[in-house]
Amino acid sequence: MRAQYRVRRALREDLGKIQEIENASFGPEAYDCNLFAYYLDRCGELFLVAERRARICAYMLTCVRGTAPPKAELISVAVDPADRERGAATALLESTLRRLRRRHVARLHLMVRVGNRPALAFYEKYGFRRVRRVLRYYEDGGDGIAMTRDVGPA
Repeated sequence: MRAQYRVRRALREDLGKIQEIENASFGPEAYDCNLFAYYLDRCGELFLVAERRARICAYMLTCVRGTAPPKAELISVAVDPADRERGAATALLESTLRRLRRRHVARLHLMVRVGNRPALAFYEKYGFRRVRRVLRYYEDGGDGIAMTRDVGPA
């Protein structure tokens, strides 16, 4: 059985816990707190956290770009290692998609590291399709897979 999560907008006071989850998930490739603060100001309505028992377990950061029709990019998502495979990423993605539909966003794009099989499988399960391989996308020279999906009508 999947755990129940409360999904809400991230707050400035959440950034410390978000940074802990980021560091545990991505190690030396983790974004820093200043970047999260920037995105909180820029894309705050789509910077979401999943809570279980009043504890932040995961976050998802999405930004909308353009106007005719607007498109969105899933910038980053991470789940606390102790909470993985319990539905937090699903709760976040479903909430993000609902919010994007209300904004009449047409498509959601993202990038996944080529070797990240769990993430690739997760996104494909939710209707994302692989668009192309992007050589040396990551700072360490690793390749990425660009993925996209239609958001759907509101």
